[in-house]
Amino acid sequence: MTEYTIAHTHQNQAINLIAKMANRHGLIAGATGTGKTVTLRKLAETFSSAGVPVFMADVKGDLSGICRAGQNSGKVGERMAQYGLDDSYLQGFPVRFWDVYGETGIPVRVSISEMGPMLLARLMNLNDTQEGVLNLVFRVADDKGWHLIDLKDLRGLLQYVSDNAKEYRATYGNVSAASIGAIQRQLLQLESEGADQFFGEPELNLQDWIQCENGQGVMNILNAEKLMRSPRLYSAFMLWFLAELFEMLPEIGDPDKPKFVLFFDEAHLIFDNANKVLIDQVEQAVRLIRSKGVGVYFVTQNPLDLPDTVLGQLGNRVQHALRAFTPRDQKAVKAAADTFRSNPDLNVATAITELAVGEALVSCLDEKGMPQVVQRALIMPPQSQLSPLAIEERNAAFQADSLYPHYKDMVDNFSAYEALQQLAQQQADEIQAAADAKAQEKAAQAEAAKPGMVDGFLGGLFGGRKKAGQGLAYDLADSVGDQINKQVTKAISRTVMGVIKNMLK
Repeated sequence: MTEYTIAHTHQNQAINLIAKMANRHGLIAGATGTGKTVTLRKLAETFSSAGVPVFMADVKGDLSGICRAGQNSGKVGERMAQYGLDDSYLQGFPVRFWDVYGETGIPVRVSISEMGPMLLARLMNLNDTQEGVLNLVFRVADDKGWHLIDLKDLRGLLQYVSDNAKEYRATYGNVSAASIGAIQRQLLQLESEGADQFFGEPELNLQDWIQCENGQGVMNILNAEKLMRSPRLYSAFMLWFLAELFEMLPEIGDPDKPKFVLFFDEAHLIFDNANKVLIDQVEQAVRLIRSKGVGVYFVTQNPLDLPDTVLGQLGNRVQHALRAFTPRDQKAVKAAADTFRSNPDLNVATAITELAVGEALVSCLDEKGMPQVVQRALIMPPQSQLSPLAIEERNAAFQADSLYPHYKDMVDNFSAYEALQQLAQQQADEIQAAADAKAQEKAAQAEAAKPGMVDGFLGGLFGGRKKAGQGLAYDLADSVGDQINKQVTKAISRTVMGVIKNMLK
């Protein structure tokens, strides 16, 4: 049975995380400055050393140094000396840097279609009516086979549905102009928060996050410093991430070690103002993804930040110090204490408020999946560099990554926006063709109404007046008619004169 040592009690007894139970999820909690990030780092290093790929959301920007070996000095040196560790303990780990905005890591993109209407509605804080209209728009896109990739696709389709509301009202229900306008305004806000860089192609292939190098699991670090300023985008991405992993990975039951482990820092952002549907979705994903070989570890200040239904799924617990200054803090301390399997030799509620930095209450699952008795312990020191990389080093690292050329540039493939442009052009061509046909028909009718050459000749012969612009044939007929008129007139005149002369004789 493979075990990972993550802490030692004050009696120098090792506290181990059983590899087979690592996919039963976990919680790292504690007040600011109590050592949560160091615990997260140590757990991630442990999994990577065991050949398990890791994902971490780097909220504070202080995890990048994990790719460099640490130093035997300071607090780390003291803890190493305490456990008899030498410099061979220190090492760096394979790291791949990612960034939704593409500024400090390989760009991360997701299409609108992949995100889906429910998460988008959560992202835009839509009410039930507006969410219903958004679902209608997605249904129209599905029926027409139009792929929604980026924001301009969704914006264009919203306008199309609004312009054709009467057509879709009978099939899908009422299309409110006010709801369309509200969604459009939310899209503008998302665009201002950088969502236009997040939604697009090439899409993130999660298989690229489940890789190993030289027997070590690759650590995928998502820079979330800027992303945290848009907590709705952060939470929506994390929810999509869980759902996509669940759909992608096959069922493998309980493997000897996890296939993939996720660490979600500032986990409360995922659940702030979340509706019941979303909480149920997270709970279902956390509960069922275990059988896919995936472990999910939430990192937050207060256990009460997480819904009870989710908290109940987290079997491995590391509780750093909490401060009991307010009634809510006292409630949190009691709630945290009640979640542990009691230890007759330890007053858990009191210990939580007395823990030093780097010290924690730890309880892991045993080989049967039962929580072990909680122990007060010191977390093992990290093996990697605690300080983050310089900006130049980080930039050089991710730009030299083999995946960077594939994800570097956004590709504008054919999608709903282009399909709507084609449709608009087709409709314009049809209108123009109809106008041309009507013009040709009028011209033909006018031509048929004009008099022929014979009519023109006879009209000229009998003194008919030629109409302007009747052509050469009519001019010739007029000339011939004039000559005949002159000859007839002269003949009549001679005859009349002859008669008069005879009468005078």
